[in-house]
Amino acid sequence: MSVAYDDSIGVEVSSDSFWEVGNYKRTVKRIDDGHRLCTDLMNCLHERARIEKAYAQQLTEWARRWRQLVEKGPQYGTVEKAWTAVMSEAERVSELHLEVKASLMNEDFEKIKNWQKEAFHKQMMGSFKETKEAEDGFRKAQKPWAKKLKEVEAAKKAHHAACKEEKLAISREANSKADPSLNPEQLKKLQDKVEKCKQDVLKTKEKYEKSLKELDQGTPQYMENMEQVFEQCQQFEEKRLRFFREVLLEVQKHLDLSNVAGYKTIYRDLEQSIRAADAVEDLRWFRANHGPGMAMNWPQFEDEEWSADLNRTLTRREKKKATDGVTLTGINQTGDQSLPNKPSSVSSYEKTQSYPTDWSDDESNNPFSSTDANGDSNPFDEDTTSGTEVRVRALYDYEGQEHDELSFKAGDELTKMEDEDEQGWCKGRLDNGQVGLYPANYVEAIQ
Repeated sequence: MSVAYDDSIGVEVSSDSFWEVGNYKRTVKRIDDGHRLCTDLMNCLHERARIEKAYAQQLTEWARRWRQLVEKGPQYGTVEKAWTAVMSEAERVSELHLEVKASLMNEDFEKIKNWQKEAFHKQMMGSFKETKEAEDGFRKAQKPWAKKLKEVEAAKKAHHAACKEEKLAISREANSKADPSLNPEQLKKLQDKVEKCKQDVLKTKEKYEKSLKELDQGTPQYMENMEQVFEQCQQFEEKRLRFFREVLLEVQKHLDLSNVAGYKTIYRDLEQSIRAADAVEDLRWFRANHGPGMAMNWPQFEDEEWSADLNRTLTRREKKKATDGVTLTGINQTGDQSLPNKPSSVSSYEKTQSYPTDWSDDESNNPFSSTDANGDSNPFDEDTTSGTEVRVRALYDYEGQEHDELSFKAGDELTKMEDEDEQGWCKGRLDNGQVGLYPANYVEAIQ
């Protein structure tokens, strides 16, 4: 059974030099470190990819939430478009960051993984083939020189011990000359001891010098062999370093969105959308759709006649006294009050609200529903039995089934004009002025 040779056994390492016995292990360890660094770089890119994905998701969620808020909010016109363009920018940037995530994982991560697999070959015992080859190469190159070095160390130790013994013998002989109690025979023994020690010193010195000379003669070959193995390790490490540089440059290209043509387009489009915002245009639109520019059916004198519009469908209110009244018919628009063309921008108000242009005597803002200056009632005033108006909030969505029913969404607020009738219906008015019926149990009073 063969026993592995350990270069460092019996050798005292006096410095941190590569040439010292066993100090080549740092070079061997660098191979194992290279494999670990590949794993570290993959983990680094994997973590960055997760960050890119999370950022993209946050941008998308932020854009979705604020787009809804802006669309349902009071902002309108071209400024609304400019505002929502910011959300469009976030959505487009989110897509780019998802592309970055995909590039990091599908290209860079996989490239490192494949290179690591090709460069490092795992053995049955757990170590890498490349590590073992380097270890064996250094051991083989160092073994002859290390053996001679141990002989030098042994010869040096023996020579130093002989020198120490010689000094001790000389000291004893010198002290014996001053001791009258010692006989000549004892003095002779001490002198012989000194002579023997001197011979031992000469012999050990000769052996020490000889072993040192042999070591010096073997040093050039030792250095050449060690250099050769070290250079092989250097070439292996150079491949890894160059590969890392190549991969990191690819990572930089994937992370640098400033070089992506689409990225610059996003902000060019955003700037154009914001610069397109026109306050004058928005004010003009609001005036035409919600201000004095709106059309109006101004009342004119007409012969009294019953209006078919007042004959509501009474199927839901059979037990309640129907209100009597008259309405004006044949009303024509006067003046320059025709509805102007709507601008290209569409307001969030217009998306969710409708403004009826037909005048109805059921509306609470009827200018003829109030008393005149003399306190006389308006002859066209509807005789209603409504109580105090109350603000209510919708609990559920409701879609009107008849032309005289209101439609609303859960959370919308409206005004209750009359209390609930025997069949569970209330009369109310939406904020846009539309008056109609709705189920009483679909709303709650606002505290």
